[in-house]
Amino acid sequence: MGVADLADYPWDAVAPYAATARAHRGGIVDLSIGSPVDPTPPVIAAALAAATDAHAYPQTAGTPGLRAAIAAWFARRRGVPGLTPDHVLPTVGSKELVALLPLLLGLGPGDVVVHPRAAYPTYEVGARLVGATPLAADDPADWPEGTRLIWLNSPGNPDGRVLDHDHLRAAVTRARELGAVIAGDECYAELGWDGRWAHEPVPSILDPRVTGGEPTGVLSVYSLSKQSNLAGYRAAFLAGDGDIVARLLTARKHLGLMPPAPVQAAAAAALADDAHVAAQKEIYRRRRAVLRPALEGAGFRIDQSEAGLYLWATEGRDAWESMGALAERGILAGPGHFYGSQFPQHVRFSLTATDERIYEAARRLAPS
Repeated sequence: MGVADLADYPWDAVAPYAATARAHRGGIVDLSIGSPVDPTPPVIAAALAAATDAHAYPQTAGTPGLRAAIAAWFARRRGVPGLTPDHVLPTVGSKELVALLPLLLGLGPGDVVVHPRAAYPTYEVGARLVGATPLAADDPADWPEGTRLIWLNSPGNPDGRVLDHDHLRAAVTRARELGAVIAGDECYAELGWDGRWAHEPVPSILDPRVTGGEPTGVLSVYSLSKQSNLAGYRAAFLAGDGDIVARLLTARKHLGLMPPAPVQAAAAAALADDAHVAAQKEIYRRRRAVLRPALEGAGFRIDQSEAGLYLWATEGRDAWESMGALAERGILAGPGHFYGSQFPQHVRFSLTATDERIYEAARRLAPS
């Protein structure tokens, strides 16, 4: 299978609903894709500007400063000490890595790629790209022989589910029994809201309490798009098993997958500054505190959504019907059909809209 054989891009199906929402007299409230709307923090923009004399090819492995910043950030923010520059690698955003990891690992027909039941569709795309078999399964007991790659996503997109240390440990144990690589997609980890995650850090798959202090077969994937408003920069990275990182580095050198030098400088600055992350989290907290009760008041039930950038909601009917009713109110969301066949009645609402648009959504959702 090749790229040309992939199905139509799912978001194209949302276009008619977007057109209806845009026709609303108050304009559209777009809560669909989840693209940041707030400014890039000045400390990061300044680092980018200072590095614009980028006349030489950038380093695929990342500059020494960036790799050191990634390792220091994992120790400080994710409870993962002891990483060295050989354990980390910058990427051109995280979506390209998610899509290409099966290819970079040499997977193909006959191999199984496991991903969550409620899942970002790119996990499946990456499997199908190399002719592997995608399998939606959350329980490690359901992961079969022949599994070569396992994706976890915590906090989850779309459902905001957090996997605790016990769940992560069981998953890593099963992956090692199977001889599979296990990758944790953790890019919403700074955005914990409910229950224990309101005051405890969201666990990393690389936490020593999960891995036993040895990252063999384990990778963590992270993006700065969400916590630092860097979606347009395409700044992300992975960390974990040094042998796997070395293999991926060699493959990425061959393919020319190297983050631009100014972006590498900006990423290092972002990782060294925790204040802007805390400030952005408070902005999302405020928006969430407005949108969640408005949805509940309009008849939606919020499921999970204990962390992350989205509210995963249902009003007990097909998601396309919910999408149509929302569009008539000028609100655009994401249908659960995009995130797995098991969720035909769910809708995903993003917190990435301006304060004004979030308040406008709440006003439109209020009973008339």
